[in-house]
Parts: sequence; structure tokens; C-alpha cells
Amino acid sequence: MLKNVVHYFFPDLHKDETRKFGLLAITGFFVIGTYWLLRLLKQTIFFKIAFPAELGWALHQGALFQPLAKFWSPFIVLVTVLVYSKLIDIFKKHQLFYIICSFYGILFASIASLILVKEWYGAQVLGKELLAITGWVNYFAVESFGSLVVALFWSFTNSITNTDDAKKGFPLIVTFMQIGAIGGSALLLVTEHVGAMWPFILLTSIFMFIIVGMIWYFMHVIPAHELVGNKEAAATEKKKEGFFEGFTSGLVLLVTRPYLMGILVISTFYEVCSQIVDYQMHTQASRVPAFASAEAFARFEGIFGVSSNGLSFLIALLGTSYIIKKFGTRISLLIYPIVFSVTVGGLLLFFYSNPSSAHLLWATFGAFMIVKSIGYALNNPLKEMMYIPTSKDAKFKSKGWIDMFGSRFAKAGGGRITNLFKHDLSDLMVYGTFISFGIIGVWLAAAFYVGRKNKELTDKNIIIQ
Repeated sequence: MLKNVVHYFFPDLHKDETRKFGLLAITGFFVIGTYWLLRLLKQTIFFKIAFPAELGWALHQGALFQPLAKFWSPFIVLVTVLVYSKLIDIFKKHQLFYIICSFYGILFASIASLILVKEWYGAQVLGKELLAITGWVNYFAVESFGSLVVALFWSFTNSITNTDDAKKGFPLIVTFMQIGAIGGSALLLVTEHVGAMWPFILLTSIFMFIIVGMIWYFMHVIPAHELVGNKEAAATEKKKEGFFEGFTSGLVLLVTRPYLMGILVISTFYEVCSQIVDYQMHTQASRVPAFASAEAFARFEGIFGVSSNGLSFLIALLGTSYIIKKFGTRISLLIYPIVFSVTVGGLLLFFYSNPSSAHLLWATFGAFMIVKSIGYALNNPLKEMMYIPTSKDAKFKSKGWIDMFGSRFAKAGGGRITNLFKHDLSDLMVYGTFISFGIIGVWLAAAFYVGRKNKELTDKNIIIQ
């Protein structure tokens, strides 16, 4: 039944390709489902649980701390990148899943236990310092998980896929990932009925061990000849490096290859603009009486997650493959920055119409939903395809720097902007939008260059190394 559905929407996939990309799609389902559940829980824990007024914190202290958390996030992730870069030289690609997902599984099980104590016995039992530390650790753990495991999944997938197969198989993977994102987000819709947050955190730990099992099964059922992607890139995998070189080679490759720098821009610059809209939406929501409690705020997060990922799913299922085939990667790369600029511009015009706080919240909700959904459904698979004509170091190490440190640095940049205007959301709306327009201009130029260069690499069958 499932195979028939897959063949109906993705008729270009052959039997063996369906099995390979189908298993990758299911794994991606759990990777993104876990990430979205963690991501939405991160906001709830930071805004509503970690800094309660009953322990002496200021009202909405979590919202005030968020720009600071965004600022420090890249430095925490930098350490993660260094460790990850060295692990790539020591372990096989699939073994990295076993190590990393097991680590995070144990970590989030521990956080779930602390939240359980807080919810059963009260915040006073944990104390002001321990509860705050739990909030900060959870925040940075989710940030690093989102960068590390999602990047690892795509690096692994890119390394065993060529460009032609990617055009057929990646839309299937993205579609399943969006279903996972919807499922992970939808779980938070029942938080008020459950009356506790710790079961959902514990569930993310269970999902991580399922990811480990999926990768183990994939490696045992997929033949070795299907685990080779770009042959020129595969030939670079036997290269050995020293300790220091293993840490820095990905960064050196990134800053000395304009193509990879272009990928850095299209992979991260949108994050700066997204953080501005993100902060506006969450700050507005945290001050609305209907979402005052932790469970109600989590429900709002769930509504956003289901809505944005539902739209992403429809785009991935019906539009992603068609757009890439119809317009090619060069034109498709330009679509997201154009849509982003139109969306934030429209939100600014709506703000000038003096809407009520509730209307502004849902307008911001709609704008953020649009930019997030198109980013996940279209921009994500496109930027991953850009790594195919690159070496192993570019796919894993340079990509690690881009997705982990680069992405977090971009979010920190957005955090710095929101921190400047966090006490006056009107200024943030106006100045943040005009700053976004400037960033999108650079992003468009990079997208044009990367699309043209990728076509050249693919046509000539050469790689960036």
C-alpha cells in the first residue's frame, strides 16, 4: 500500500531506489520529528518553566534571556563542531549516528527526570539555580542537536547519492520529514490534557534510539554498491589527517572555496531574518493571557508547528519536485529569498495599519509560517543538493561548520538585532524589516552564483575539494 502511494507521487523512483530512499525517508521522519518536538519544548521550557517568578525571577525573564541565549549558542556549538570534525576521521559515517544519538538520548532522558521532579514536587525542590541550569542546558542541547544530527543525516545521505538520484529521491525524503515535523509538533497539542511536560521530553529520548536502530537496519539491508554517490567525491574518503588538521580542514576548505562560501550564505543568512520574526511572534504570544501557562504556551507552539509543517508537507508533496524539474536548481534557489522579502514586507505594511495585538500576533504567525514552510520544503533540499559535487571533507566537515557554527552564528546575529530592540517591539518591526532587506540582497547574489556554479560542476563532472 505504502509503495503504491510512493510510486503515485514519485513515479520516477525504481524499485531499488524506493527501498533506499524509503528507509532514508523513515529515518528522516524520526530525525525531524524529534527535532521539532525538542525545538518547541525548548521554547516552552525556557519561556515558562526554567525561570519562574515564584523563585524570584522577573516576569517574562525567559523571553528577556532568549536573545542572550542566541548570542552564546554559536560558541557552544563551536565546541560541538570541533569534536564532530574529529569524530568523522575516527569513525565510519553510520557509526556517528550510534554515538551521537545515544549521547543525546541519555542527556534528554536526564532532563526529563529533572522536569518530572519539578512538576511532581514543585520548583522549590530543585531550587532556583538548578532549574535555571536545566533550562540553559536544555536550550543549548536542543540547539546543538538541531545542528549536529540534522546535518549528519543530510551529510550521510549526500555521500551515498548522486545528483540524478537526488532529484528523484530527495523530494520523497523531504515529504516524510515534513510528516515527522507535523507529528512531532502535533504531540504538543495535547499537553494541557496530559498536564505535564516531562513525558514529551522523555519521548524524544526514545525516538533517538529508534534513529540508531533505523541506521543499523539500513546498513544491513542496502547493498554496498548503492552506498556510493558521486564517485569522484567517494575517492577522497581514504584521506587521513592529523589531529589539528582534522579539526581545521573543513574550515580551511570553506573559507578558500567561493562555492562553499556561497552555500554558507544560502544556508544561513535566512536564519538572521527568521530570528527577528521568530522573536516577535513568541514575545507577543507569551504576553497573551490565553497562552499564559506552560501547557497553553506549549499548545500554541504545537499549533505553529503543525501549521507550518503542514504547509511544508503540501509544498514538498505537490510542489518541490515539480519546481525543481520545471525551473532547475538555478532558478529554484532564487525563489525562497524573493518570497521571504515579500512576506516580511507585507507584514510591515500590516503593522502600519495599527492592528490589535491579537491580530498582529496571528499576522506574525502567518508570516513566520510561510517563510518556515517554504524554507523546509524547497530551500533545504536544494541546498543539500549543492553538496553532491563536493569531496567528503566538504560534505561532512565544511558542512558541519556551516550547519552547526554558521547557522548558530547567523541566529546569534538575529539575536543581537532582537536584543537591541527587545524593549520596543515597534522599533524591532520597522528596523528589523529593513535590516532583513539588506541581508536578503546578499543572499540573492549568493544564490545566483551557487546555482550557476553547481550546473558547471555537474555538467563537467568535477567536484570541489
